[in-house]
Amino acid sequence: MDSLVQKPRALVDADACPRSVLGILRRLQREYGYRLTTVASFNHNIQGADHVMVGDGADEADLAILNRTRKGDIVVTQDWGLAALVLGRGGQALSPWGHEYQSDRIDFMLDERYQKAKVRRAGLRTKGPAKRTPEDDLRFERNFRRLLDESGADSLPLSGPPT
Repeated sequence: MDSLVQKPRALVDADACPRSVLGILRRLQREYGYRLTTVASFNHNIQGADHVMVGDGADEADLAILNRTRKGDIVVTQDWGLAALVLGRGGQALSPWGHEYQSDRIDFMLDERYQKAKVRRAGLRTKGPAKRTPEDDLRFERNFRRLLDESGADSLPLSGPPT
């Protein structure tokens, strides 16, 4: 029966994912045994067995991720639009800063993105993201582990397979 239990999958919008987050995901993959798929345009040098390279057109990485997303998957992205689509598919979405996207807030976030885009089109500036800190990595790891634990993922035994 255990063979029917699916391990969770993590899909990463790697075009703009900080290297420290990729390192955390790879380390936790060894611990939990989930499938890790990174998706990025050919302009990025991402290494990994499950890396999907896409063209550099607008939204190509987002569409590749969305087409692979199924219920229960965890998608790491800073794109609010992609996060909304992932939530609609029954997946979970987490930003590289460790903030979990929630269905009850995503409409507000998308409206905020729209309003900020209007301001920028008018020639004004909006505040960009703050500089990444070690606390961001800790928050990301803590919340990613929580999502794995909630999905029923178990960490692998440290001493190898059971005897």
